[in-house]
Parts: sequence; C-alpha cells; structure tokens
Amino acid sequence: MTARELSFVHVFRPATVAGLPPVLLLHGTGGDETDLIGLGSAVAPGAALLSPRGQVLENGMPRFFRRLAEGVFDEDDLRRRADDLARFVGEARAAYGIGAPVALGFSNGANIAAAVRLLHPGVLSGAILLRGMVPLNGAVEKSVATPALLVSGDRDPIVPAANAARLAAMLEAAGGPVEHRVLPTGHGLTRVDVEMAADWYERQAALTPEAVAS
Repeated sequence: MTARELSFVHVFRPATVAGLPPVLLLHGTGGDETDLIGLGSAVAPGAALLSPRGQVLENGMPRFFRRLAEGVFDEDDLRRRADDLARFVGEARAAYGIGAPVALGFSNGANIAAAVRLLHPGVLSGAILLRGMVPLNGAVEKSVATPALLVSGDRDPIVPAANAARLAAMLEAAGGPVEHRVLPTGHGLTRVDVEMAADWYERQAALTPEAVAS
C-alpha cells in the first residue's frame, strides 16, 4: 500500500486485475481508512481501492460530516464535506492514474457517498450504499446516469424504511438505475450484504469500456 500527501489521510491499494472500476471505500462512524479494506477486497477482488478517513470527529470517532443528533444532519457541513471529498477523488485520480470510482459506503460513509452522487454528478461511476439514508432535503436536478445499489435492513433502528425508500427514489430521480434491496436484519452488515454488493459490482464492471475492450 502507498499513501501520498493528498487532502485526506487515506490508503490506496493498486489494482491487480486490469479493467476493473476502482472502488472508493467510505467507512461508518468510528471507522478509519483501514476499516473497509477487507470488505472492498471481498466485493471487488483485484480492483484498485481508495480509502479516505473522514475529517470530522464526533467524541473522538471519525465521520465524514457533522450531525446534530442521530439521523439529523448538519446539511451545510455535509455539502461542504461532499465538496471536499469530490475534490479529493479528483486529486487521487490524478495521483494514482485511476478512473472514476464506484463508491462503497457503509452508514455515514453511504450517506456521504449519496451526497456526492447527488451534488457532484460524474465524480462517481457508481455507488453501493449499505444502510444509507437521505442525506439532503429538497429536490435535486436530474444529472448524468450513475447506477446505484442501496441495501437496507428492515429492522434497522437508525434508518426507517420510509427514509431508505425515499433515498432510492431520490437517486433514481437524479439519474441512473437504482436497485433497492431490503434484508431481514438491522444496521450491521451481513454476509448477504457482501454477496449482493459483489454481484452488483461484477455486473457493473462487465459494462465498463475497459472490460468490454478486454
């Protein structure tokens, strides 16, 4: 692994298989840049992995943006942090010579990924949102098509079912096909989450120009 001095503390793991979309790993509250490396390797074997650490601390725990209470976001801060993360992706693409990544985010990481998807069309080539919820209020303008997978838990005490359904509708309205899967589980990740994410990533990877050319 290498870590260059870019605007986020991060880990970068180069690809070992050509033609795969890189993966942007976005941890949940209390995680760091190493937290989802194993998940990324399981979901996208051989792909380049880019994993930044959130720059906000909540009681000493890294996050990607501030919140006012559980499920209540500081939207001004969220928008600014989404801008910062989008800028970091551009820096990393130039530094490491990679294409637009597929975001793979869990919880807080899924929420910042959804915000980047909505506010910065074209930065991501896709998004896998595990236990994501609506990051922003209000309508968003339709933009470039970016596919997304949202995996929710029907017993999730943090993300109400209606909120997850609203996020799926919001992403679809903004452009791009959205698959919303609901599992009989809570907020934590399960083996089925990994299998669904890996299947979705494999299907998307098969559609990339690099994969078609190879």
